[in-house]
Amino acid sequence: MALSVLDLFSVGIGPSSSHTVGPMRAGRRFALGLVECGLVEATERIHVQLFGSLGATGHGHGSDRAVLLGLEGEDPETVDTERANSRVESMKAERRLSLAGGPEQGGKDLAFDPEADLVMHRRKSLPYHPNGMSFTVYDADGEVVVERVYYSVGGGFVVDDEAAGADRVVEDTTRLPLPFSSGKELLAHCEREGISIPELMRRNEEAFRPWEQTRAALLNVWQVMQDCVEAGCESTGTLPGGLKVPRRAALLKEQLELSAPRDGSAPKDGSAPDALGAMEWVNLYALAVNEQNASGGRIVTAPTNGAAGIIPAVLHYWRDFLTREMTPEQVEDGVVEFLLTAAAIGILIKENASISGAEMGCQGEVGSACSMAAAGLCQLLGGTPRQVENAAEVGIEHNLGLTCDPVGGLVQIPCIERNAIASVKAINAARLCRRGDGRHTVSLDQVIKTMRETGQDMKIKYKETSRGGLAVNVIEC
Repeated sequence: MALSVLDLFSVGIGPSSSHTVGPMRAGRRFALGLVECGLVEATERIHVQLFGSLGATGHGHGSDRAVLLGLEGEDPETVDTERANSRVESMKAERRLSLAGGPEQGGKDLAFDPEADLVMHRRKSLPYHPNGMSFTVYDADGEVVVERVYYSVGGGFVVDDEAAGADRVVEDTTRLPLPFSSGKELLAHCEREGISIPELMRRNEEAFRPWEQTRAALLNVWQVMQDCVEAGCESTGTLPGGLKVPRRAALLKEQLELSAPRDGSAPKDGSAPDALGAMEWVNLYALAVNEQNASGGRIVTAPTNGAAGIIPAVLHYWRDFLTREMTPEQVEDGVVEFLLTAAAIGILIKENASISGAEMGCQGEVGSACSMAAAGLCQLLGGTPRQVENAAEVGIEHNLGLTCDPVGGLVQIPCIERNAIASVKAINAARLCRRGDGRHTVSLDQVIKTMRETGQDMKIKYKETSRGGLAVNVIEC
C-alpha cells in the first residue's frame, strides 16, 4: 500500500468529504462500473441505502444529493457547484435519473423514485465502518442484477466490500524508495539520508508521477484554497439549513482591514496596534473556508472537509505575515514544502488511526488537520525533522478526545469555529516546538495510537451521529 500527497489533498465539494465527496465518488464508481461490465441495458431500477453515520446525518451533509449526482456520473472535483442543487431538485421532481450521464455517454435514463429508491437508515449500520452504503440493480422482472457495498472512510476515500476490514487502506502497490509506516521510520530515513521530511516526500512522490506534475497539482490545490478563502470573504447572508447561522467572514474582513492591516501599517480606525492582530486574520481565513464548505462550495479535503479550514488558514498566515521579503517563486516553493510535510503526517494518521469523524470523532478530523498544519508550519520556520515531528505530536495531543457532535447534522456548529481555534493552536504548536531541540517525552506514534484507542472507546453518539453533545443540548436549549 502507498499513499500520495494528492490522496490527502483533493479538490471536492462541501459540506463533507466523508458524507458528500465519498458518496458521490461511490455513486459514480458504481454507475461507471455498470457501463464497463455491460450491465446498463439490463438495469431497470436502482435501489440505494445509506447506513450508520451516513443515514443519521446524511440529509444535513447532502449525502442523498451527492449519491444522485454520482450516479449521473458527476465527479466532486468538476461538478458545477452552482447547478448541483437545482439538478437534484429536477431529478426528484421528474423522478428520472440519467445513469452514468445518459444514453449519449453510454448510460441510460431511468425512472427513479427518491422516496422508495433512496433509503437512509438512521440507526442501522453495516460491518467494518460507520459510513456504509449499498447499491442494488434490478432488471425488468425485479431480479437482482448486481449489488455493491461501499464504505466512505474519511477524506473522500472510498473502499468496496472486498476491502472489508481495511478501512484505512487504499489499494496501491506503488513501490516507494523511502517507505514509512511510523514517525520513527520517517525520522530514521531523514537522519540516514540527511534530508528533510518534504525532500523525503518528494522522492516518494516521484514513484507515482514526474515531479513537475506533482508540483503543479499542489500549486493548483493551493490556488483552490486561496479561491475558497476569497469567495468566503465575499459572501454574506446565512448558511443553508435550518440553523440560520449567519456568515461572519465578510464583516470580519472589513473590520480587520481597518483595525489590523496585514501590511503592518498603523490601524486605520484609530485604534492602538494589536500584537495579536495576525491571529484574528487566521480566524478569518478558517471561517471563510468552512463557511464555503458548509454552503456546498468548492473545497480542498485537508485532510477532510470538516477540517478543511485549518491548513489553508495556517498557510495564509505564513504567506501574509512571514514572507514579505520573499519572491513569488520562493513562496510557491514554501507552499509545496508545507503541503508535502503536512501530507507525511496525514499519511501516518490515516494508516495508523483514521481521519474519519464517524470512526474517531472530531479528533480524527480537526485533530489530524491541526497536527498536519503544525508540522507544515514548523518546517517553513526552519524546523528540523525532529522539531517537525514534535510539532505534529503537540498538534494532535491537545485535540485528543474531541467529539464530533454537529448540531442538526450540519457542518456549522461547532465545526466552523472549531477550525478557527485549531488553526491558532497549530501555529502555537509550530512556534513552540521550533524553539525546542526536538526532544520530547511523548512521541507522535504514541499519540496516534492513543487517538485510535480513544476513538474506539468513544461512544457512538459522539461520532458524527448528531445524537450526543452539542447536537442534543443546543436543541434542548
